[in-house]
Amino acid sequence: MKHFLAVVFCALLAGASRLPAGAQDIVIHAGHVMAVPGEGWQTRRSILIDGETVSGLREGYVSPDGAQIIDLKEAYVLPGLIDSHVHLLSTKPPRDRLDTFTKTTSDVTLDGVVHARDTLLAGFTAVQDVGGTDEAIFALRDGVAAGKLAGPHIRASGRAVAVTGGHGDINGFAPRYMAMMVGDNICNGADDCRRATRQQIKQGADIIKITATGGVLSNTDAGLEKQFSDAELAAIVEAAESMGRKVTAHAHGKSGIDAALRAGVHSIEHGTYLDDETIALFLEHEAVLVPTVLAGVTVTGWTDEPWLPKASREKAEIVGPRMLEMLRLAREGGVRVAFGTDTGVSAHGKNAKEFALMVEAGFSPEEAIRSATVTASEHIEMSDRIGTLEAGKLADLIATQGNPLENIAELEDVDFVMKGGQVYKPARGPDSR
Repeated sequence: MKHFLAVVFCALLAGASRLPAGAQDIVIHAGHVMAVPGEGWQTRRSILIDGETVSGLREGYVSPDGAQIIDLKEAYVLPGLIDSHVHLLSTKPPRDRLDTFTKTTSDVTLDGVVHARDTLLAGFTAVQDVGGTDEAIFALRDGVAAGKLAGPHIRASGRAVAVTGGHGDINGFAPRYMAMMVGDNICNGADDCRRATRQQIKQGADIIKITATGGVLSNTDAGLEKQFSDAELAAIVEAAESMGRKVTAHAHGKSGIDAALRAGVHSIEHGTYLDDETIALFLEHEAVLVPTVLAGVTVTGWTDEPWLPKASREKAEIVGPRMLEMLRLAREGGVRVAFGTDTGVSAHGKNAKEFALMVEAGFSPEEAIRSATVTASEHIEMSDRIGTLEAGKLADLIATQGNPLENIAELEDVDFVMKGGQVYKPARGPDSR
């Protein structure tokens, strides 16, 4: 009970600095603003906010009667950032295997409350969660949307559709325990995979996540290649599209990436072993890559840890080091990239570390920012509401004291966060840095 009250207090405290929505107009005086990432900075602009939305940008610093003025004249203002691949309910090793047996759904939901707040305060005002306990992640999504909790906008898949024994199934425990823990997201054969897809939609999925190949952290030596048959993949895509959902595929091995793209999935998570043929498939199918290089760096750092199971250690040793070069090849090949981190593997609130890795892979800082705003908003099907600072869109924005186009690491410690016209992280003065 004490833990529950403490977490609820944290959630309420997160909203303590908010400006009441609709109580008054807000005007932000921005020294520099990148209203549409990819189009550079505008200087000396006033961002007019009416309730939850941006009503316009004006040249110079205007101060309408009765407006709340927020002074960001010395700052660099950007649209709120978007992470297209997170796991808000997860805290990875060394406790995750024990947590499987000791944490209730309520415990996991409360973990998600804390992680959502940390994510928002890090400047990520929207996320796509692609794998979590259905009722917990959907409750968190809906609680944030209803204004009950502080967190980013959440689109969620719930549990991934997976094959028996594959990545996404329960692996590495005694058979009697695994038999009790198999979910209705596990399928075998085309008809059964249609059933699993429809079941996820029934339970509340905004998007269908599948595990098209093996994965690093599943405790099994089933490899990293294709795990669904072509018929199963086609059935999943058909079932999802017939009910208005897109499909995204966790995929490391080339055979699984290529098969998923040919089946018509809309995006690939990770994409570790892509090659020129794979890139051509991305372009042919207009698919999106969500690279998650930060996850690769993270698991590479775990390979000497005794708590990492042998099967996972062996996969981490080969996958992690390949991911930076994968992203470089994808960019050079013209693949459309949406920012994503696999946070939950890496630490919550540290999502922005992916930006420096993108720059290392050849992206300009502004290209990396565009991937986390314009492209990501399109990828998660929210571009009508977020991704740029334009009239009619939500007033989701962040600010940094330094120029992130000169030092992308500025985004790792943002100085101001607003979501839906409410301030969650007030600007800090120069003496507080």
